[in-house]
Amino acid sequence: MTTYYKFLNENGTTPQQHHAWKLPRGNRPGAWMPKITGELEPCENGYHLMRETDLIEWFAPALYTAEARIEIIESDTKIVARQARLLHRVGAWNETTARLFACDCAERALALSDKPDPRSVEAVRVSRLYARGDATLDRLAAAQAAAWAAAWDAARDAARDAAQAAAWAAAGDAAWDAAWAAARDAAWAAAWAAAGDAAWDAARAAA
Repeated sequence: MTTYYKFLNENGTTPQQHHAWKLPRGNRPGAWMPKITGELEPCENGYHLMRETDLIEWFAPALYTAEARIEIIESDTKIVARQARLLHRVGAWNETTARLFACDCAERALALSDKPDPRSVEAVRVSRLYARGDATLDRLAAAQAAAWAAAWDAARDAARDAAQAAAWAAAGDAAWDAAWAAARDAAWAAAWAAAGDAAWDAARAAA
């Protein structure tokens, strides 16, 4: 059976708080969720799971492997199933790996800039140190503030704006910004930087 993935909050609810999933206990999978009635439709009706290639599109604190049965339809960034259950929590997805992933995204975005702002580069470096326990929260907060200033200064240059925003997201303040959210924001900003001016301008206009 094909293995899929599901991002959830720590309490087992979906990020949109629509419903709670039945969580695995020890080495035992979670119970099958109730069978969905009616026609399956992405974002409307059915259990939404991810393929491995979809993971970049969705982020939340807890990641699980999952399986689906009865009926499955595929969408661009997910699959929709009539019935599903969680198998195991993916322990490798945690605060440290989420922050390091955010740094990876930010570095890729900054590499697309002809002249990356040194404040943004430093913010990513400090965020890596913080993720590994080698920098204090105060130092991270200072780096984040500097990266925010860099992003603001670059706001009129779309590609630079996206790159600096990725760095700022990677240095998200642990006191108020969860690591997974930093990873999500940095990944999206990096994607916008890679896509160029038009995508970034459109994204900001839609916000």
